[in-house]
Amino acid sequence: MNVLLIGGGGREHAIAEAISRSKREPQLYAIMSKKNPGIAKLCRDFLLEKETNVEKVVEYATSQKIDIAFIGPEAPLAAGLVDALEKVKIPSVGPKKDVAQIEFDKSWARTFMKEENIEGCPAFKVFNDENGLKEYIEELGDVAIKPAGLTGGKGVKVIGDQLPDTTDAYEYALGILEKDSVIVEEKLKGEEFTLQAFVDGSTLAFTPCVQDHKRAFENDLGPNTGGMGAYSDTDVILPFMMVDDLEKAKAIMQKTVEKLCEVTGIPYQGILYGQFILTSKGPKVIEFNARFGDPEAMNIMPLLETDILDVMEAIVEGRLEDLDVVFSKKATVCKYVVPAGYPDNPDSDKEIVFGDMGDAILFYSSVDEKDGKIYTSTSRAAAVVGIADSISKAERIAQDALENIIGDLHSRRDIGTRALVRKKVTHMNKIREQKQS
Repeated sequence: MNVLLIGGGGREHAIAEAISRSKREPQLYAIMSKKNPGIAKLCRDFLLEKETNVEKVVEYATSQKIDIAFIGPEAPLAAGLVDALEKVKIPSVGPKKDVAQIEFDKSWARTFMKEENIEGCPAFKVFNDENGLKEYIEELGDVAIKPAGLTGGKGVKVIGDQLPDTTDAYEYALGILEKDSVIVEEKLKGEEFTLQAFVDGSTLAFTPCVQDHKRAFENDLGPNTGGMGAYSDTDVILPFMMVDDLEKAKAIMQKTVEKLCEVTGIPYQGILYGQFILTSKGPKVIEFNARFGDPEAMNIMPLLETDILDVMEAIVEGRLEDLDVVFSKKATVCKYVVPAGYPDNPDSDKEIVFGDMGDAILFYSSVDEKDGKIYTSTSRAAAVVGIADSISKAERIAQDALENIIGDLHSRRDIGTRALVRKKVTHMNKIREQKQS
Protein backbone atom coordinates (compact mmCIF):
# COMPACT_ATOMS: atom_id res chain seq x y z
CA MET A 1 0.00 0.00 0.00
CA ASN A 2 1.25 3.48 -0.90
CA VAL A 3 0.68 6.06 1.85
CA LEU A 4 1.13 9.82 1.44
CA LEU A 5 1.93 11.96 4.48
CA ILE A 6 1.36 15.70 4.21
CA GLY A 7 3.51 17.90 6.45
CA GLY A 8 7.06 18.05 7.74
CA GLY A 9 6.99 18.93 11.44
CA GLY A 10 7.45 16.99 14.66
CA ARG A 11 3.82 15.88 14.59
CA GLU A 12 4.28 14.44 11.11
CA HIS A 13 7.55 12.74 12.07
CA ALA A 14 5.61 10.94 14.83
CA ILE A 15 2.92 9.93 12.33
CA ALA A 16 5.57 8.76 9.86
CA GLU A 17 7.24 6.67 12.56
CA ALA A 18 3.90 5.01 13.37
CA ILE A 19 3.33 4.24 9.67
CA SER A 20 6.83 2.77 9.41
CA ARG A 21 5.98 0.38 12.30
CA SER A 22 3.03 -1.09 10.42
CA LYS A 23 3.24 -4.85 9.95
CA ARG A 24 1.63 -4.33 6.56
CA GLU A 25 4.89 -2.77 5.31
CA PRO A 26 3.46 0.22 3.42
CA GLN A 27 5.48 2.40 1.08
CA LEU A 28 5.62 5.90 2.60
CA TYR A 29 5.68 9.08 0.52
CA ALA A 30 5.67 12.64 1.87
CA ILE A 31 5.12 16.20 0.81
CA MET A 32 6.67 18.85 3.03
CA SER A 33 7.56 22.49 2.54
CA LYS A 34 10.93 21.91 4.23
CA LYS A 35 12.91 18.68 4.44
CA ASN A 36 12.48 16.91 7.75
CA PRO A 37 15.47 14.53 7.90
CA GLY A 38 13.60 12.09 10.15
CA ILE A 39 10.66 11.79 7.77
CA ALA A 40 12.91 11.68 4.72
CA LYS A 41 14.75 8.61 6.05
CA LEU A 42 11.46 6.73 6.38
CA CYS A 43 10.20 7.56 2.88
CA ARG A 44 10.50 5.78 -0.41
CA ASP A 45 10.18 9.22 -2.00
CA PHE A 46 9.27 12.76 -0.98
CA LEU A 47 8.51 16.11 -2.60
CA LEU A 48 9.55 19.49 -1.23
CA GLU A 49 6.52 21.66 -1.94
CA LYS A 50 4.10 23.88 -0.04
CA GLU A 51 1.50 21.64 1.57
CA THR A 52 -1.17 24.16 0.50
CA ASN A 53 -0.30 23.88 -3.20
CA VAL A 54 -3.29 21.64 -3.80
CA GLU A 55 -2.68 21.18 -7.53
CA LYS A 56 0.92 20.02 -7.01
CA VAL A 57 -0.05 17.70 -4.15
CA VAL A 58 -2.78 16.04 -6.20
CA GLU A 59 -0.44 15.73 -9.18
CA TYR A 60 2.23 14.04 -7.04
CA ALA A 61 -0.30 11.76 -5.32
CA THR A 62 -1.68 10.49 -8.63
CA SER A 63 1.79 10.03 -10.14
CA GLN A 64 2.87 7.89 -7.19
CA LYS A 65 -0.36 5.85 -7.21
CA ILE A 66 -1.18 6.79 -3.62
CA ASP A 67 -3.82 4.61 -1.95
CA ILE A 68 -4.47 6.75 1.15
CA ALA A 69 -3.25 10.08 2.56
CA PHE A 70 -2.74 11.39 6.09
CA ILE A 71 -2.98 15.18 6.42
CA GLY A 72 -0.82 16.43 9.30
CA PRO A 73 -1.14 20.24 9.56
CA GLU A 74 -4.18 22.51 9.45
CA ALA A 75 -3.32 24.77 6.49
CA PRO A 76 -3.88 22.10 3.76
CA LEU A 77 -7.24 21.27 5.35
CA ALA A 78 -8.25 24.92 5.10
CA ALA A 79 -7.06 24.91 1.48
CA GLY A 80 -9.45 22.07 0.62
CA LEU A 81 -6.83 19.40 0.00
CA VAL A 82 -9.00 16.53 1.26
CA ASP A 83 -11.80 17.53 -1.14
CA ALA A 84 -9.36 17.71 -4.05
CA LEU A 85 -7.82 14.31 -3.30
CA GLU A 86 -11.26 12.75 -3.06
CA LYS A 87 -12.01 13.94 -6.60
CA VAL A 88 -9.15 11.73 -7.85
CA LYS A 89 -10.38 8.87 -5.65
CA ILE A 90 -7.67 9.13 -2.99
CA PRO A 91 -9.19 8.96 0.53
CA SER A 92 -7.63 11.01 3.31
CA VAL A 93 -7.33 10.93 7.06
CA GLY A 94 -8.42 14.51 7.51
CA PRO A 95 -11.75 16.34 7.36
CA LYS A 96 -13.10 18.13 4.30
CA LYS A 97 -12.93 21.91 4.21
CA ASP A 98 -16.53 22.59 5.26
CA VAL A 99 -16.14 20.66 8.52
CA ALA A 100 -12.45 21.54 9.04
CA GLN A 101 -13.60 25.13 9.60
CA ILE A 102 -14.20 24.01 13.19
CA GLU A 103 -10.50 24.95 13.46
CA PHE A 104 -9.69 27.58 10.86
CA ASP A 105 -12.71 29.80 11.51
CA LYS A 106 -12.96 30.34 15.27
CA SER A 107 -15.96 32.66 14.95
CA TRP A 108 -17.86 30.00 12.98
CA ALA A 109 -16.87 27.38 15.55
CA ARG A 110 -18.13 29.39 18.53
CA THR A 111 -21.37 30.33 16.79
CA PHE A 112 -21.85 26.69 15.78
CA MET A 113 -21.39 25.54 19.39
CA LYS A 114 -23.87 28.10 20.68
CA GLU A 115 -26.54 27.44 18.05
CA GLU A 116 -26.28 23.66 18.46
CA ASN A 117 -26.33 23.84 22.28
CA ILE A 118 -22.99 22.08 22.67
CA GLU A 119 -21.80 22.09 26.26
CA GLY A 120 -18.59 23.84 27.29
CA CYS A 121 -19.00 27.06 25.32
CA PRO A 122 -17.96 30.22 27.23
CA ALA A 123 -19.70 33.58 26.97
CA PHE A 124 -18.48 35.27 23.78
CA LYS A 125 -19.18 37.71 20.97
CA VAL A 126 -17.70 37.97 17.48
CA PHE A 127 -16.82 41.43 16.16
CA ASN A 128 -16.20 42.43 12.55
CA ASP A 129 -15.75 46.10 13.51
CA GLU A 130 -15.29 48.09 16.70
CA ASN A 131 -19.00 48.77 17.20
CA GLY A 132 -19.78 47.61 20.76
CA LEU A 133 -16.32 46.08 21.18
CA LYS A 134 -15.07 48.25 24.05
CA GLU A 135 -18.36 47.98 25.91
CA TYR A 136 -18.40 44.16 25.75
CA ILE A 137 -14.79 43.91 26.93
CA GLU A 138 -15.64 46.12 29.91
CA GLU A 139 -18.84 44.15 30.56
CA LEU A 140 -16.97 40.85 30.84
CA GLY A 141 -13.94 42.33 32.61
CA ASP A 142 -11.70 39.26 32.52
CA VAL A 143 -11.50 38.42 28.82
CA ALA A 144 -9.61 36.39 26.26
CA ILE A 145 -9.06 38.00 22.85
CA LYS A 146 -8.78 35.69 19.82
CA PRO A 147 -8.29 36.24 16.09
CA ALA A 148 -10.89 34.27 14.12
CA GLY A 149 -8.36 32.70 11.75
CA LEU A 150 -5.33 30.42 12.04
CA THR A 151 -2.46 31.73 14.16
CA GLY A 152 -0.37 28.63 14.91
CA GLY A 153 -1.52 28.63 18.53
CA LYS A 154 0.02 32.02 19.27
CA GLY A 155 -2.77 34.56 18.67
CA VAL A 156 -4.75 34.35 21.92
CA LYS A 157 -4.09 36.89 24.67
CA VAL A 158 -5.85 37.15 28.02
CA ILE A 159 -6.22 39.77 30.74
CA GLY A 160 -3.98 39.25 33.73
CA ASP A 161 -1.47 37.53 31.53
CA GLN A 162 -0.32 39.05 28.23
CA LEU A 163 -2.85 41.89 28.67
CA PRO A 164 -2.64 43.97 31.87
CA ASP A 165 -6.16 45.42 31.70
CA THR A 166 -9.26 46.03 29.56
CA THR A 167 -7.63 49.00 27.81
CA ASP A 168 -4.82 46.76 26.56
CA ALA A 169 -7.39 44.13 25.58
CA TYR A 170 -9.28 46.70 23.54
CA GLU A 171 -6.10 47.90 21.79
CA TYR A 172 -5.09 44.32 20.94
CA ALA A 173 -8.57 43.59 19.59
CA LEU A 174 -8.43 46.72 17.40
CA GLY A 175 -5.14 45.51 15.95
CA ILE A 176 -6.71 42.17 15.04
CA LEU A 177 -9.67 43.91 13.39
CA GLU A 178 -7.34 45.49 10.85
CA LYS A 179 -7.02 42.10 9.14
CA ASP A 180 -9.46 39.67 10.74
CA SER A 181 -12.60 39.27 12.82
CA VAL A 182 -12.02 39.17 16.56
CA ILE A 183 -13.62 37.01 19.25
CA VAL A 184 -14.02 38.32 22.79
CA GLU A 185 -14.62 35.58 25.36
CA GLU A 186 -14.86 35.28 29.09
CA LYS A 187 -11.53 34.27 30.60
CA LEU A 188 -11.70 30.66 31.76
CA LYS A 189 -9.81 29.68 34.90
CA GLY A 190 -8.55 26.16 35.53
CA GLU A 191 -6.18 23.54 34.16
CA GLU A 192 -5.96 22.85 30.45
CA PHE A 193 -5.89 19.41 28.87
CA THR A 194 -6.05 17.99 25.36
CA LEU A 195 -8.32 15.15 24.29
CA GLN A 196 -7.84 13.83 20.74
CA ALA A 197 -9.75 11.23 18.76
CA PHE A 198 -9.72 9.30 15.51
CA VAL A 199 -13.12 9.97 13.89
CA ASP A 200 -14.87 8.07 11.06
CA GLY A 201 -17.92 10.31 10.77
CA SER A 202 -19.83 8.90 13.75
CA THR A 203 -17.52 6.80 15.96
CA LEU A 204 -14.73 8.42 17.99
CA ALA A 205 -11.72 6.39 19.15
CA PHE A 206 -10.15 8.51 21.89
CA THR A 207 -6.46 8.76 22.74
CA PRO A 208 -5.08 9.30 26.26
CA CYS A 209 -5.30 12.88 27.58
CA VAL A 210 -2.26 15.14 27.30
CA GLN A 211 -1.30 18.45 28.89
CA ASP A 212 0.62 20.82 26.63
CA HIS A 213 2.79 23.69 27.90
CA LYS A 214 2.50 26.75 25.65
CA ARG A 215 4.67 29.18 27.59
CA ALA A 216 8.27 29.62 26.53
CA PHE A 217 9.81 29.61 29.99
CA GLU A 218 9.70 27.50 33.10
CA ASN A 219 6.88 27.82 35.65
CA ASP A 220 4.57 28.67 32.71
CA LEU A 221 6.04 32.14 32.20
CA GLY A 222 6.87 34.10 29.06
CA PRO A 223 5.22 34.42 25.65
CA ASN A 224 3.03 31.77 24.06
CA THR A 225 4.66 29.33 21.65
CA GLY A 226 3.48 26.49 19.46
CA GLY A 227 4.09 24.27 22.50
CA MET A 228 7.28 23.58 24.48
CA GLY A 229 6.35 20.06 25.49
CA ALA A 230 3.66 17.87 26.99
CA TYR A 231 3.03 14.86 29.20
CA SER A 232 0.52 12.02 29.53
CA ASP A 233 -0.05 9.50 32.31
CA THR A 234 -0.29 5.71 32.45
CA ASP A 235 -4.05 6.06 32.74
CA VAL A 236 -6.11 7.80 30.05
CA ILE A 237 -6.63 10.79 32.38
CA LEU A 238 -4.11 13.21 33.89
CA PRO A 239 -3.26 13.44 37.63
CA PHE A 240 -5.48 16.50 38.20
CA MET A 241 -8.47 14.99 36.38
CA MET A 242 -11.35 12.76 37.45
CA VAL A 243 -13.03 10.13 35.28
CA ASP A 244 -16.18 12.25 35.13
CA ASP A 245 -14.17 15.12 33.61
CA LEU A 246 -13.07 12.82 30.81
CA GLU A 247 -16.57 11.51 30.18
CA LYS A 248 -17.96 15.05 29.90
CA ALA A 249 -15.21 16.03 27.44
CA LYS A 250 -15.89 12.90 25.38
CA ALA A 251 -19.61 13.70 25.27
CA ILE A 252 -18.85 17.24 24.05
CA MET A 253 -16.67 15.92 21.23
CA GLN A 254 -19.20 13.22 20.29
CA LYS A 255 -22.01 15.76 20.01
CA THR A 256 -19.75 18.10 18.05
CA VAL A 257 -19.10 15.40 15.42
CA GLU A 258 -22.80 14.57 15.18
CA LYS A 259 -23.85 18.22 14.82
CA LEU A 260 -21.13 18.99 12.28
CA CYS A 261 -22.62 16.36 10.01
CA GLU A 262 -26.16 17.62 10.60
CA VAL A 263 -25.25 21.24 9.86
CA THR A 264 -22.95 20.71 6.87
CA GLY A 265 -24.19 17.39 5.50
CA ILE A 266 -20.58 16.16 5.51
CA PRO A 267 -19.29 13.43 7.84
CA TYR A 268 -16.27 14.48 9.91
CA GLN A 269 -13.52 11.95 9.13
CA GLY A 270 -10.01 12.40 10.44
CA ILE A 271 -8.63 13.70 13.72
CA LEU A 272 -10.58 15.87 16.16
CA TYR A 273 -8.56 17.71 18.78
CA GLY A 274 -10.36 19.14 21.77
CA GLN A 275 -8.49 21.76 23.79
CA PHE A 276 -10.29 21.90 27.13
CA ILE A 277 -9.89 23.79 30.36
CA LEU A 278 -11.10 22.09 33.51
CA THR A 279 -12.96 24.72 35.55
CA SER A 280 -15.04 24.73 38.73
CA LYS A 281 -18.03 24.09 36.44
CA GLY A 282 -16.43 21.19 34.58
CA PRO A 283 -14.61 21.08 31.23
CA LYS A 284 -14.99 24.06 28.90
CA VAL A 285 -13.85 24.20 25.27
CA ILE A 286 -10.96 26.53 24.51
CA GLU A 287 -10.91 25.44 20.88
CA PHE A 288 -11.25 22.55 18.47
CA ASN A 289 -8.56 21.63 15.97
CA ALA A 290 -9.02 19.44 12.91
CA ARG A 291 -5.73 17.55 13.31
CA PHE A 292 -3.37 16.20 15.95
CA GLY A 293 -1.65 18.67 18.23
CA ASP A 294 2.06 19.35 18.10
CA PRO A 295 3.59 18.30 20.52
CA GLU A 296 0.67 16.08 21.62
CA ALA A 297 1.00 13.74 18.62
CA MET A 298 4.52 12.88 19.76
CA ASN A 299 3.17 11.78 23.15
CA ILE A 300 0.39 9.68 21.67
CA MET A 301 1.57 8.08 18.43
CA PRO A 302 4.41 6.03 19.99
CA LEU A 303 1.82 4.49 22.34
CA LEU A 304 -0.47 3.30 19.53
CA GLU A 305 -0.45 -0.51 19.53
CA THR A 306 -3.12 -1.00 16.86
CA ASP A 307 -1.67 -0.94 13.35
CA ILE A 308 -2.08 2.63 12.13
CA LEU A 309 -2.96 1.47 8.61
CA ASP A 310 -5.91 -0.43 10.06
CA VAL A 311 -6.96 2.75 11.87
CA MET A 312 -6.59 4.89 8.75
CA GLU A 313 -8.68 2.52 6.63
CA ALA A 314 -11.34 2.29 9.34
CA ILE A 315 -11.58 6.09 9.40
CA VAL A 316 -12.07 6.56 5.67
CA GLU A 317 -14.37 3.53 5.37
CA GLY A 318 -16.54 4.51 8.35
CA ARG A 319 -15.95 1.36 10.41
CA LEU A 320 -14.00 2.48 13.50
CA GLU A 321 -16.72 0.89 15.57
CA ASP A 322 -15.41 -2.54 14.51
CA LEU A 323 -11.78 -1.81 15.37
CA ASP A 324 -10.27 -1.97 18.86
CA VAL A 325 -7.89 1.00 18.98
CA VAL A 326 -5.39 0.27 21.76
CA PHE A 327 -2.70 2.43 23.38
CA SER A 328 0.09 1.24 25.68
CA LYS A 329 -0.56 2.04 29.33
CA LYS A 330 2.60 4.06 29.68
CA ALA A 331 3.39 7.61 30.73
CA THR A 332 5.10 9.98 28.29
CA VAL A 333 6.99 13.25 28.55
CA CYS A 334 7.85 15.27 25.45
CA LYS A 335 10.29 18.20 25.58
CA TYR A 336 11.19 20.51 22.71
CA VAL A 337 14.52 22.17 22.03
CA VAL A 338 14.14 25.53 20.32
CA PRO A 339 16.55 28.17 19.00
CA ALA A 340 17.85 30.61 21.58
CA GLY A 341 15.55 33.66 21.62
CA TYR A 342 12.48 31.71 20.49
CA PRO A 343 9.71 32.71 19.91
CA ASP A 344 10.32 36.48 19.64
CA ASN A 345 13.90 36.64 18.35
CA PRO A 346 15.01 33.12 17.39
CA ASP A 347 18.67 32.66 16.54
CA SER A 348 18.65 30.58 13.35
CA ASP A 349 21.28 28.77 11.28
CA LYS A 350 23.20 27.45 14.31
CA GLU A 351 24.47 23.88 14.28
CA ILE A 352 22.80 21.28 16.51
CA VAL A 353 24.71 18.18 17.56
CA PHE A 354 22.60 15.22 18.67
CA GLY A 355 24.43 12.86 21.01
CA ASP A 356 23.22 9.68 22.68
CA MET A 357 19.44 9.80 23.06
CA GLY A 358 19.44 6.82 25.42
CA ASP A 359 15.92 5.39 25.73
CA ALA A 360 14.25 8.56 24.39
CA ILE A 361 12.70 8.94 20.95
CA LEU A 362 13.95 11.85 18.85
CA PHE A 363 11.55 13.66 16.53
CA TYR A 364 12.79 16.38 14.19
CA SER A 365 10.59 19.41 13.68
CA SER A 366 11.88 22.53 11.91
CA VAL A 367 15.56 22.20 11.07
CA ASP A 368 17.86 22.72 8.10
CA GLU A 369 20.11 19.90 6.92
CA LYS A 370 23.27 20.93 5.08
CA ASP A 371 26.23 18.70 4.22
CA GLY A 372 25.11 16.08 6.69
CA LYS A 373 24.78 18.56 9.57
CA ILE A 374 21.64 19.85 11.28
CA TYR A 375 20.99 23.57 11.86
CA THR A 376 18.30 25.58 13.63
CA SER A 377 15.62 27.50 11.76
CA THR A 378 13.39 30.14 13.36
CA SER A 379 10.92 27.62 14.79
CA ARG A 380 10.96 24.66 17.19
CA ALA A 381 13.88 22.42 16.25
CA ALA A 382 13.37 18.92 17.66
CA ALA A 383 11.67 17.06 20.48
CA VAL A 384 12.59 14.12 22.68
CA VAL A 385 10.01 11.77 24.18
CA GLY A 386 10.50 9.60 27.24
CA ILE A 387 8.18 6.63 27.76
CA ALA A 388 8.01 4.78 31.09
CA ASP A 389 5.80 3.37 33.84
CA SER A 390 5.43 6.79 35.51
CA ILE A 391 5.54 10.44 34.51
CA SER A 392 8.64 11.07 36.64
CA LYS A 393 10.56 8.19 35.02
CA ALA A 394 9.51 9.34 31.53
CA GLU A 395 10.63 12.87 32.42
CA ARG A 396 14.05 11.61 33.47
CA ILE A 397 14.48 9.75 30.16
CA ALA A 398 13.51 12.87 28.18
CA GLN A 399 15.72 15.19 30.23
CA ASP A 400 18.73 12.88 29.99
CA ALA A 401 18.35 12.98 26.22
CA LEU A 402 18.08 16.78 26.20
CA GLU A 403 21.41 17.00 28.03
CA ASN A 404 23.02 15.33 25.00
CA ILE A 405 21.71 17.83 22.45
CA ILE A 406 24.35 20.51 21.98
CA GLY A 407 23.80 23.93 20.40
CA ASP A 408 22.59 27.49 20.97
CA LEU A 409 19.26 26.17 22.22
CA HIS A 410 16.60 26.58 24.87
CA SER A 411 14.27 24.06 26.48
CA ARG A 412 12.00 23.78 29.49
CA ARG A 413 13.44 21.48 32.13
CA ASP A 414 10.31 21.55 34.31
CA ILE A 415 7.79 19.80 32.00
CA GLY A 416 6.75 16.50 33.54
CA THR A 417 8.67 17.02 36.79
CA ARG A 418 7.07 16.00 40.09
CA ALA A 419 7.07 19.64 41.23
CA LEU A 420 5.18 20.97 38.20
CA VAL A 421 2.68 18.10 38.10
CA ARG A 422 2.06 18.53 41.84
CA LYS A 423 1.48 22.25 41.24
CA LYS A 424 -1.18 21.43 38.64
CA VAL A 425 -2.92 19.01 41.03
CA THR A 426 -2.87 21.55 43.88
CA HIS A 427 -4.26 24.25 41.60
CA MET A 428 -7.11 22.03 40.44
CA ASN A 429 -7.91 20.96 43.99
CA LYS A 430 -8.30 24.61 45.00
CA ILE A 431 -10.65 25.21 42.07
CA ARG A 432 -12.78 22.22 43.05
CA GLU A 433 -12.89 23.52 46.65
CA GLN A 434 -14.15 26.90 45.39
CA LYS A 435 -17.02 25.11 43.68
CA GLN A 436 -17.98 23.33 46.91
CA SER A 437 -17.85 26.54 48.95
